[in-house]
Amino acid sequence: MDDPRSWSRAREDLRRGFRSWRLWGHLGWNDIRSRYRRSLLGPFWMTVTMGVTTAGLGSVFSLIWHSPAATFFPYVGTGLIVWAFIGGCLSDGMGSFTESAELLSQTSAPLTVYVLRTVWRQTLILAHNLIIYFVLLAFFFRRLHEHGYTMDGQACGTPDGMVCHPGLGWNTFLVLPGFGLALAGGIAAALILGIVATRFRDAPPLIGAIIQLLFILVPITWPLDKLIQNAPGKAWIIELNPLYHYVQIVRQPLIGQQLHWWSWLVAGGLTLAAWTVALVMLRNYRARVPYWI
Repeated sequence: MDDPRSWSRAREDLRRGFRSWRLWGHLGWNDIRSRYRRSLLGPFWMTVTMGVTTAGLGSVFSLIWHSPAATFFPYVGTGLIVWAFIGGCLSDGMGSFTESAELLSQTSAPLTVYVLRTVWRQTLILAHNLIIYFVLLAFFFRRLHEHGYTMDGQACGTPDGMVCHPGLGWNTFLVLPGFGLALAGGIAAALILGIVATRFRDAPPLIGAIIQLLFILVPITWPLDKLIQNAPGKAWIIELNPLYHYVQIVRQPLIGQQLHWWSWLVAGGLTLAAWTVALVMLRNYRARVPYWI
């Protein structure tokens, strides 16, 4: 008899899960439809909410940080959009199995299906929120396309230490591999957190608090350029936050900002490590998850 904790069972679960795209695709889309059933705008309420949040935070913090709206609004908006996807994969990932308890008890679908359902749902939310990005792009394209723009609206090099960004161009297409890494990392993280949260019911509040702390340490409502300019050599503190690098590799290309190779390296290494842990946990605990529900 094949050992339920074998690597072959884990690989088969992954293979069957990704091949069942019709199932998790339908489940994820139905989650969105159910959430906004009988509402006037339907899922586009997510877009409206993101737009209002971007306008509010952008207006307030652009005054606090003395940054022009043409650069700060896209900075905040894209940061919030990217974080909503990453944070959603983590927070909703913890409920991947518990929210599907009925399906788990009635079907023999692989565990990967429920994780992909969660990540697909977050991808649909991201697609709706991207409307806000294109609205911002329509308003501020001229400024973001300018070669050598700064977050303060000053000329590059004045004062010393001012961070200059290349502006929108071919580098914008780097968002594709960036999102690919974020998506891969999100699937692995949702699988890990889903198993942990199913086994230890006290884990979600603790993990949720950690996610909130990591959000504060990600430069979304405050410009990283200010830290680099005013406290040279201290940016490494922010780089200790693993989620910072995922936000950077997706956001920076979207607004034509300078992206360091270090963020690519860290995000790639974290994704590889996350998948290693996810595979080990899938091998060891996939047969136990239905009994923990």
